[in-house]
Amino acid sequence: MRILTYDGLKMTVGKTSDEELAATIRSGGRRGEIYAQLKLLRDQYAELIRKRFPQIPRRVSGYNLDQLLPEKGFHVARALVGTEGTCVVVLDATTRLIKSPPERVLLVLGYPDIYTAADHITEIMAAGPIGLEGLDDRLIDDMKKKHMHPEDLDLLPEGGGWLVAEFGGETRGEADSQVRRLVERLNQVPNPPAMRTYDDPHQEQQVRELRESGLGATAWVPGAPSTWEGWEDSAVPPEKLGDYLRDFRSLLNKYHYGCDLYGHFGQGCVHTRIDFDLESRRGIDQYRKFGFEAAELVTRYGGSLSGEHGDGQSRGELLPIMFGHELVDAFREFKRIWDPEGKMNPGRVVDPYRRDQNLRLGASYNPPNPDTHFSFPDDSGTFKRAALRCVGVGKCRREGEGTMCPSFMVTHEEMHTTRGRAHLLFEMLQGEVIRDGWREKAVYDALDLCLACKGCKRDCPVNVDMATYKAEFLSHYYKHRLRPRHAYAFGYINYGSRIAAVAPWLVNILTHAPGLSTLAKFAAGIAPERHIPPFSPEPFTTWFKKHRARPNTHEKEGPPSSDNTVILWADTFNNYFHAETMRAAVEVLEAAGRHVQVPSQNLCCGRPLYDYGLLAPAKRRLRKILEKLRPQIRAGVPIVVLEPSCAAVFRDELINLYPRDQDARRLSKQTFLLSEFLQERLENYQPPKLYRKAIVHGHCHHRAVMTMKAEEELLQKLGLEYTLLDSGCCGMAGAFGFEREHYDLSIKVGERVLLPAVRRANEKTLIIADGFSCREQISQTLNRRGLHIAEVIQMAVHSDRENLKTGETSRLQNEFSTAR
Repeated sequence: MRILTYDGLKMTVGKTSDEELAATIRSGGRRGEIYAQLKLLRDQYAELIRKRFPQIPRRVSGYNLDQLLPEKGFHVARALVGTEGTCVVVLDATTRLIKSPPERVLLVLGYPDIYTAADHITEIMAAGPIGLEGLDDRLIDDMKKKHMHPEDLDLLPEGGGWLVAEFGGETRGEADSQVRRLVERLNQVPNPPAMRTYDDPHQEQQVRELRESGLGATAWVPGAPSTWEGWEDSAVPPEKLGDYLRDFRSLLNKYHYGCDLYGHFGQGCVHTRIDFDLESRRGIDQYRKFGFEAAELVTRYGGSLSGEHGDGQSRGELLPIMFGHELVDAFREFKRIWDPEGKMNPGRVVDPYRRDQNLRLGASYNPPNPDTHFSFPDDSGTFKRAALRCVGVGKCRREGEGTMCPSFMVTHEEMHTTRGRAHLLFEMLQGEVIRDGWREKAVYDALDLCLACKGCKRDCPVNVDMATYKAEFLSHYYKHRLRPRHAYAFGYINYGSRIAAVAPWLVNILTHAPGLSTLAKFAAGIAPERHIPPFSPEPFTTWFKKHRARPNTHEKEGPPSSDNTVILWADTFNNYFHAETMRAAVEVLEAAGRHVQVPSQNLCCGRPLYDYGLLAPAKRRLRKILEKLRPQIRAGVPIVVLEPSCAAVFRDELINLYPRDQDARRLSKQTFLLSEFLQERLENYQPPKLYRKAIVHGHCHHRAVMTMKAEEELLQKLGLEYTLLDSGCCGMAGAFGFEREHYDLSIKVGERVLLPAVRRANEKTLIIADGFSCREQISQTLNRRGLHIAEVIQMAVHSDRENLKTGETSRLQNEFSTAR
């Protein structure tokens, strides 16, 4: 490692031979002084280190003084690993890589309970798995309460505690043979576990996600007390894990604590979050007392306070129980050698704060509970609980996959992570550091680059919903203030579009003519590089009135009902700008035998209003929808919405704004994307085949709120050879990418995955993107036309009709198969 000390010394450290050690000490200077003192420390405490340091696969507690022993090669770099910033700053590091077998097979073993499962760790480890994870029935119950992985839970064999063993090899056969040998051996023992092997990569990933969802499943469980870290990763020798878990559960019961148990059982490491009471003096005293007893318990088993995350403040006070006071003095000396003035992250590991000091909550925790537009039903109905939701895992700091968090993926700044924004909102309510509340400019600046993609609502382990928090914040930040021009231009785009629809040809001239276009973009706060999308010559709703005058040959006989009637939602974007998409949807639905209705009133879900915190008018629009469509809603008529962001309003924001309105709940359940409706509501729906290649970009709200499952199933039925891009947000994000201030970021977000993929695509490859803003980003940046799934199915219907006339279907299928 290359390191930097607080007093400015840069040096490279690692394994040190006796000759190198002696030479370094002789060379003198600050480096020589450090090595000389480390050697003296090692010599003084060597026997005690050998005696007291647990020899287990997972030990992260304390400082790694054992790495200074002669038998470890006086490895200074490894001695500094995990010192939690209390000794040096690590500038860079060279790590040892472990070969990762290219082929994997999962074997899941079901036992009566988690304790019995843990009893068999040694037996399973003898078979040589490359990973062995454990999870209990309480974790599965919490997943069910949170509706997490409902289909994946069926993959588990019968039991109340499970071990997930992963085997690897150079070939699939090699990995399979390891599993077969273990299964054969287990079948010969008394009371063998229930067993299930997974060869399908998709199922394997589903099982892995079950285990990896442990934190998300145990934090903020509906109807359950809040759970907290504080004893979340203790570790013991794997062969003692079963007995340790039994005693640990007894200790939890003594304090009336509940928790789920899961973790890296093959290495004896147990993860959990416990429902400590951290808001009353009595609860906090119990929390501290429990910590001492838990430390004594894990020490009796020869284990470690921490097997993964480190001691931090919550366990630093407990280190004397595990190591004894002499070794804690040695830790103190180790820190002094590197940091004589005690400036590096004080109060951790050495001379630590008490376990009950500096709590995020505490007995005096009493933040204001402001009135809000949203009801936050999943957070006890309060914004202050929502502001506590983030647990700091930092998954939002990833850069290579998923939707969350697009602005961080470009800026790499903590303030633009979901975690950074959530913490600012928490501090805003506390009022200690951030004092201006809803008017705080620092909070506004952090939220300004939030694209409201909702990626965090799904990708975040605890489902932090920053898009909702941003809308709520902006509604208060701008109260009695004027918003920027673009907020009104885009927020009220439905009104503007209705006016433009009177003479769309004239508006298109005014917004695209040289000079006039520049003026129009300036007035609306649009970036000069963008162009204003042209209005359709005729709104879809106008066309539909004419279309309905013709007989529908696909209608079933009898009056419209929830069995054969569907409402097609005429959203602002497709109705006024992409009317051809709406017309395609009508043709597809009628071809599927549905009677299509379109509301005669001008209704709008208000999607753009949320992005600017215009929540009062947004709420009024939703109320109007509930009133005007009440008969159809109560009749159970499904509503098909083409624009994913509008569907997300009915599935997400509507329930948050009207949590106790039964019609709102009905509407939410009756709202479908076109792909969802065709797949879920039409039994055995089979569209015509379309033998083409395609790349598919999923709208971020589509991924976050509805998932892409139905879309993919429909694409497969169409016979398309497609690639679903892991592109996250397109960067346009509604009006975000149109705004002058956000144009550069918008392009950078799009250039991560989506735009390069479209550039590489052959001109005959279909570009499928259901979101209006996604298609605009593609067309405005690359001059390629993106298609809605409705247009793709319409294309298949037309192609099928032509092929039936000419008898070309079989030949096209054969040619496509040959090409593939």
